[in-house]
Amino acid sequence: MRLRTFESFWIIKNGLVHSYPSLQKNIRTEIVVVGGGITGALISHALLQEGYSVTLVDRRDIASGSTSATTSMLQYEIDVPLHELADMIGEPAAVLCYRSGIDAIRRLEKMVQSLNLDCGFKRKKSLYYAHSAATEKKLKKEFTIRQKHRLGVRWINASTILKKYGINSYGGILSDSAASMDAYQLAHALIQYNYNRGLQVFDQTEIKLHRSVKNGIKLTTADGYTIQCKKAIYCNGFEATEMLKEKVADLVYTYATVSEQGIQLKKLLDDTLIWNTSKPYLYMRTTADGRFLIGGEDDAVKTPEEQQVLKDKKCRLLVKKLQKIMPGISFIADFNWGGVFGSTKDGLPYIGPSPEYENTLFVLGFGGNGITFSVQAMEMIPTLLKKHEHPLAPYYRFGR
Repeated sequence: MRLRTFESFWIIKNGLVHSYPSLQKNIRTEIVVVGGGITGALISHALLQEGYSVTLVDRRDIASGSTSATTSMLQYEIDVPLHELADMIGEPAAVLCYRSGIDAIRRLEKMVQSLNLDCGFKRKKSLYYAHSAATEKKLKKEFTIRQKHRLGVRWINASTILKKYGINSYGGILSDSAASMDAYQLAHALIQYNYNRGLQVFDQTEIKLHRSVKNGIKLTTADGYTIQCKKAIYCNGFEATEMLKEKVADLVYTYATVSEQGIQLKKLLDDTLIWNTSKPYLYMRTTADGRFLIGGEDDAVKTPEEQQVLKDKKCRLLVKKLQKIMPGISFIADFNWGGVFGSTKDGLPYIGPSPEYENTLFVLGFGGNGITFSVQAMEMIPTLLKKHEHPLAPYYRFGR
C-alpha cells in the first residue's frame, strides 16, 4: 500500500538526507527494530541508551513512509476527549494517559536540545475550538475535567479567538503544552546520530517472513537474507496491521496542504497549534520557514490512482474551509499530499507484546498523537524487555 499520492512537503523541503545500504548478507543481532520512521528512530535510540545491540531495517528509504506525511503537531491531547476516555477506562487512568502526553513533549524537547538535533522543534500552545454551537457545550465539559486535573488550560470566548487568532469559532480550550517540529528531519538526524554510535541501519530491506526459533526470532528479507535476533520490535505503523489477526485500528487517508512562504497571519498563530471539534477535525500550524499548513478531510483508503485524483480536490476543500474559518486570509497552496493513518476505538496506542508472536513487541502509535505515544514507548519498551511493569501498559496493551 502506498502511503502518499505525491511526495510530501517535508521530503521536498529536506531531500534525501541520509541513505543506507540494503541488507545483502545474513546477520545476527540482539534486537531488530522494523520501521525506520520517527517511531523506529526513537525506539532505537532508547535501546542503544540501554546498552542493547540494535539493527534498524525499513522497506523504503529512511523516514519516507508515514513520517514524511505527518504534520508533526505535538500535542498531549488524545483524539478521544478526556471526559469520554474517562468513561471508557476510568478517570484516573484517562488523566494518566493525558499527563503522559505532556511529559512526552517535555522529554522530546530535552532530547532534541541535549543532542543538538536540527528539526525545527518549537514550543507552542494548542487551541482546541468549537466549530459549531452544538459542540460548544461538549467542549466546555471537556474544559471542566481538564481544569479539574490542572492540565494547564483556560477557556477563551469566541470574540477573543476572533480578535487574537482571526478564527470564527464558538469558544475554545487553550492549552499550555504543545510543540511543532519536522519529524522527517528529526528521524534522519537521530538515526544518523546513533549510526555513528554503532546502530546498524539497512533501508530498502523488506521483511517477508517472521518465525520463532530457538532462543529468538529469524526474519527473512525479500532478497532471501536472514536476520537472527533475540527480540523484534515492530515500529511500522499501519503496515503492522497486516500481520496481526486482532483488529487494532481503522485506517483512513488524511490530506494536507501548505501555503507559499510569507503568508500574512495573526502573530499568535505562529505560537499555537489549532484544531477543532468537527469530525473529521481540521488541524493547522505554521512551519519554521514561514508557511501555514492545514490538514484534514479524512476519507476511506482508496487505490493510489484514485487518491492522486482526490488529492487536489481535497486540497481545494481544505482551502475553502480555511477561508470560511479565517475570513480574509490569502492562502496560496504550494504543496499538497496525503497519507494513511490509523485510529483506535479509544484513541490510545498499542505498545507492548501481542499474544500472536513470541519475543516480539509492537509500538503502534495510531491517531494524531503518534509521535508523543512513541516518546512514551521509549521508556515503556526497555521496561517491558526487563519484564517489569509499567503504569501505562494496561491501557496500551493488545487484547483490550
